[in-house]
Amino acid sequence: MTTPTRRRKKATPKTFKAAYDILKTNAAELQQQDEPDIDNLMTTVEESIAAYRVCETRINAVQQALDAAFAEEKSTSSVDS
Repeated sequence: MTTPTRRRKKATPKTFKAAYDILKTNAAELQQQDEPDIDNLMTTVEESIAAYRVCETRINAVQQALDAAFAEEKSTSSVDS
């Protein structure tokens, strides 16, 4: 009987792309499993949560920057009118 190998948790990604790639990879791995890999499930979930938080933080930062840019543009154009 062989013991299943445990996957090591990857370091938290630093960029949106790296985090997004982790989410895509983990989702694909979970979808392709015929039987759930319970031994590695917590590692996959923890890794995915950390990656999701990086993506969420970057998306929120971009949204705030866009809101600020549009607000500035709007106030500039209303002063010019």
